[in-house]
Amino acid sequence: MYNITQAEREDLPEILQLQYLAYQTEADLFGSRDIPPLKQTLDEVIVEFESGIILKMTDESNNIIGSVRARESRGTVYIGKLMVHPAHRGKGCGTRLLAEIESRFPEKRYELFTSTRSKDNIRLYQKCGYDIFAQKAVSDELIFVYMEKK
Repeated sequence: MYNITQAEREDLPEILQLQYLAYQTEADLFGSRDIPPLKQTLDEVIVEFESGIILKMTDESNNIIGSVRARESRGTVYIGKLMVHPAHRGKGCGTRLLAEIESRFPEKRYELFTSTRSKDNIRLYQKCGYDIFAQKAVSDELIFVYMEKK
């Protein structure tokens, strides 16, 4: 059984290693390892930890197999870095993490973004009640889709 709790500062190196593993599939969509989640440093994760909330999902051996981050600003909760270990995907972990982070900020507007190439992510977010409200081209190869839930 999986358990979701708030991450502690000492969990951040393990969460960053999970991030490097989990975002390989995202990088494969672009044929490049030059994507922000694969270049993020521990110091940058610490800043996110100090300015918001990071949740971790652990397995029965207490290994971190999933995580999500959020911060609130002016009534909107910005959700990011929803990740699940590849061996645990397709088991509802992402849905549970998303529901749990939303429950930490009740009665708010939630916003997140993903690449237009990330069809599985978009499908998950739509299943969880998110709607697309904008797109932004970062480069010829990379277009972000912004989604919200009210």
